[in-house]
Amino acid sequence: MMQSTSTSVESANANLYNLVGGENGIRRLVETFYDIVEQHPEGEPVSVLHLRGHGIAHSRVEQFNFLSGFLGGPNLYAEKYGHSNVRTMHEHVEINAKAKDAWLVCMDMAIDEVGLGPDVKSKLMANFTVVAELLVNRND
Repeated sequence: MMQSTSTSVESANANLYNLVGGENGIRRLVETFYDIVEQHPEGEPVSVLHLRGHGIAHSRVEQFNFLSGFLGGPNLYAEKYGHSNVRTMHEHVEINAKAKDAWLVCMDMAIDEVGLGPDVKSKLMANFTVVAELLVNRND
């Protein structure tokens, strides 16, 4: 008997959550990502956007909450806010291609720094790239 598509997707996401290292792995990835955003020149466009919003400390918490559910673990962001729609989350932020690309570069660096393997990295970056493209709402 074949599984339904939604069950297959949920299973694949749950597997990704586990491959990243579950709660501890996601927390480590998020902390490393924001350390890079704050400390490396590649992160400056992302840092500027966060400083215009709720700040990086807030973003560390909420990105952890979001990624937990996005990668197939507990839906912490949706439980807190009633949704996990990334476009709604970012509608107040002017995101251009430069900021999107900087976010992806910093996440790429963070994945390497925490030591996730190439297969996991490829899956993560494919998912992150799709979402990042959706968030670009400004041309300049």
